Amino acid sequence: NESKPVAAAARSTRSYWTNFRGPARDGRYDEAAIRTAWPAEGLRLLWKQPIGGGYASFVVAEGVAFTIEQRRQQEVVAAYEVETGRELWTHATDAEFRESMGGDGPRATPTWEAGRLYALGAEGDLNCLDAKTGKLNWSKNILKDNGAENLQWGVSGSPLIVDDKVVVLPGGRSGKSVVAYNKLTGAPVWKSLNDTQAYVSPMLVTLAGKRQILVVSSNRIVGLEPGDGSLLWESKWDTDMGINISQPIVIDANHFFISSGYGKGAALVEISGSGSGLSARKVWENTSMKNKFNSSVLHEGNVYGLDEGILTCVDVKTGDRKWKGGRYGYGQVILASGHLIIITDAGELVLVKATPDKHTEVARFSAIEGKTWNYPAIADGRLLVRNQTQMACFDVAGK
Repeated sequence: NESKPVAAAARSTRSYWTNFRGPARDGRYDEAAIRTAWPAEGLRLLWKQPIGGGYASFVVAEGVAFTIEQRRQQEVVAAYEVETGRELWTHATDAEFRESMGGDGPRATPTWEAGRLYALGAEGDLNCLDAKTGKLNWSKNILKDNGAENLQWGVSGSPLIVDDKVVVLPGGRSGKSVVAYNKLTGAPVWKSLNDTQAYVSPMLVTLAGKRQILVVSSNRIVGLEPGDGSLLWESKWDTDMGINISQPIVIDANHFFISSGYGKGAALVEISGSGSGLSARKVWENTSMKNKFNSSVLHEGNVYGLDEGILTCVDVKTGDRKWKGGRYGYGQVILASGHLIIITDAGELVLVKATPDKHTEVARFSAIEGKTWNYPAIADGRLLVRNQTQMACFDVAGK
């Protein structure tokens, strides 16, 4: 078969799942069709092996998967060959975040861009590394640099690359809550807001025709001008103890969906106006979806997510719940080929149809052992999962 070497070459050069939850940070895998008829024994396992602790996911580029993990008293950024699981390089920083309720280790998924990897540890250590070799380009501690205190559950927001900048969320007072550094040198570019931060990763979006950085802090959602960090609009979003974790989802040109657990619920927010005169209003707000530390996905006008651990479908335009069924615990959900791929909090992989009619589970098998809160990642037909002790790679390519 002449196509096999070509496929292998393509697999080693593509760069698709380069951000937390995929290219747009929205949990969608649109690179290619996936296999939706899973064998009874589960997807074909490429490899499974031990991994260090923490809650980061993988990003994948050029045939390599990157993550950050706790190994003894060090946070270790590690690069693994996707096809074999072979460790290619590591970069260690002396840091050990401990937290008895949620668990120890780094939280934020690294970000890959143009051959560089941006990895952020749970105590604020931001390292820019050469993605091929692991060599350090520059480093700084974003908490110390901005006079910020760490959050109860540690720095969690994944670094966001916007043009020539890397944007992070130290949560410093006196205008140092959201900070942009030069992505090549680490030199400060701008600093903005006074908000205590939450556990949400910043997103680059376009709303009301305006390209902007979407940030969810501990008590509000804001849109920021990428060039200088100035505030474009804001919408109150305060939760019990200021705990926001779930990623917003852009719905269309003017709307985004937001959800939080701890009794808060969900809302559809409309951004209108033009230029710097933008404003936000809530179209609806209710408790139909309460994403605790899981984010929902959008498919054909419906949002699918774990409402305090139970899979739920909500009509995004109205906020009406279509169905609720299937207990998957505090796992994670991503969307691919009109299906939901769920990793349960017990390490099972589940395939569910993304349809508003009813809850239809197609397949389920045990993927990894132990408590699993980390997001799955998919690139080039390879599904990567991990938790605090194990990592595995499965073949989910369409057939």
